[in-house]
Amino acid sequence: MTITEWQSQVDQWIKTHGVRYFDVKTNALILSEELGEFSRLIARKYGEQSFKNSPSEAEVDEAIGDELADMLFVITCLANQMGISLLEVLERNMDKKTKRDANRHHNNPKL
Repeated sequence: MTITEWQSQVDQWIKTHGVRYFDVKTNALILSEELGEFSRLIARKYGEQSFKNSPSEAEVDEAIGDELADMLFVITCLANQMGISLLEVLERNMDKKTKRDANRHHNNPKL
């Protein structure tokens, strides 16, 4: 599936199952909520916090994937409702990074 097809699929899902898009402010807050859920899992898997119960590594990995997908869904909703082509902005962003960082990381002694 292409990014453009993904945006269209999300738009169709919203129109079929979601009735309408939440407003931009609500979706921005939902994105923050999803990021928090993702961050909580990362803090427990890779950081110093622990889980209350002991899920398996596979369960944690699946939950992390689910949160990444939730964030991507909300980002796509925001792009759709603001008339932004994710394909166009991602291509432009990659071009910017490529030009700006052509040698930056190769010359970083920390890496």
